Formats: sequence, C-alpha cells, structure tokens
Amino acid sequence: MDLAEIWRVMRRRWYVLLPGLLITAALTAAVYLLVPVEYRSQSTVTLLNSKKATVAFDGNPFLSTQASLTGMADGLARNLNSDDAKADLKSLGVTGVHEAKIADNALGPYMWLSVVGTDQAAVLKSDEILTKYAEKRLLEFQTQQSVTPDAMIRMATIVPPQKPEAQTKARLQFLIMAGALGFVLSLVATFFVEARKRRGASPGKHRPAPGEGGESGEGPGDAGDPTATLRMTVAHPAGSAAGSRTAGSP
Repeated sequence: MDLAEIWRVMRRRWYVLLPGLLITAALTAAVYLLVPVEYRSQSTVTLLNSKKATVAFDGNPFLSTQASLTGMADGLARNLNSDDAKADLKSLGVTGVHEAKIADNALGPYMWLSVVGTDQAAVLKSDEILTKYAEKRLLEFQTQQSVTPDAMIRMATIVPPQKPEAQTKARLQFLIMAGALGFVLSLVATFFVEARKRRGASPGKHRPAPGEGGESGEGPGDAGDPTATLRMTVAHPAGSAAGSRTAGSP
C-alpha cells in the first residue's frame, strides 16, 4: 500500500478518522491543562578553607584549595538529600523537590543547590532557605567534631538563588505522547473499518448444489460436456421411442 492508497482510504473513511482526530485534540488539550508547568531555581556555593589554613596566603581562602574540601562537599550534598534533611527543610517552609550535588565539570568544591516546583515565588523562597540550611549543616558537622572556629571550613555563595525558569521538557513529552497515541489509534480504526468493508464486498465463489446442471437430467459432471446428450441418444434409441409412444397412446 503506497501513500496515495493510504490517502484514498483516509478520505473515503473520513467519518471514522475525523472523530478520532477530534478526540485526540481534546486529549492533548486536557494534558496541556492538567499537567502544570514546573519551575527551577538554582544557586551555586563553594567551600572555603579555614582561616588557619589561609594564613600563608595572607588570609585569602581562594588561594588555598585542598582535595579534602571536595570530599566534604560531596558528603554535605548527600546529607542534604537525606530523608532527615527533607523533613527539616519541609518544616522550614521548603516546598517542591530540592536537590544538592557537586557542580558539573567543577574544578573545585562547588555545589549546586536547586529546587523544582509549580509556584515561582515558592520555588525562589525555598531555594533561599536551602542555601542557608546548607551552611548551617556544614557548621553543625564541624561542631559535632569539636572543631575550633579558626579551623572550620566555611561556605561562600558564588551565585545566589536565581529567578525560577520554566521546565517545559516533561510537559512537552506528555503532549507529544498524547497526540501520537491518539493519531495512531485513529488510523488503526480507519483501516480496520476499511478492511471490514472490503471483506463484505467480496463474496465467495458460487458452488452449485448437488443435481444442479444446465439441463434437467444432466448430472454435475455433464454440465458443459457437448457429447453427453449424444452418448445418451445412441445408447438408448429404442427405449426413448417406446417411451414416447407409450406417453402418446390413450
């Protein structure tokens, strides 16, 4: 079946295809209205060496970096993603879904703190709370280990919580899936009806009933045989004549 034949079938069975397309449009519109737009806000923070470790660098923490700071950043990110941290953040007013991780392609102890939700204002506020909470947790870790203030690792905000941006990828995927599924089902229904109509318009070959022939007295095997009558006449000429006289006598 080529494209021209497909088009002819679609045009001939428009009364099946059109309702399917209308249902598909309604389904796509429902997905558009029911699936909300999500927004994402993100901040970038970094861990800095302690005051004691930066004495040799005239107190400049950006000139003193250690591999241990990256390990500490990874541990802090894991803690912020834990269930206990989620419960604490929720009690502080964080809504949506938050995430803490090492920044992609980072050359140092940089972390991304992000929040995703459906309310722009709430997402921005939640990201601000998350950023402050991360610094608080860092200090708590070191306090539990009795680290002196001069030896404590510090945190600095490189990029503050940004204005939430719309995340349309997931919503677009749902729209494409709904439209594609509805269109395919409409085509399947169209060609199914076409196949049924063609099957009904093509009757099977006629098979004659037993004893049915071109002339009375001929069997099924004699139909179409021009020598059948001649063989019967030659074989029984006398009987045929006698039968005719008997039938005509009073």
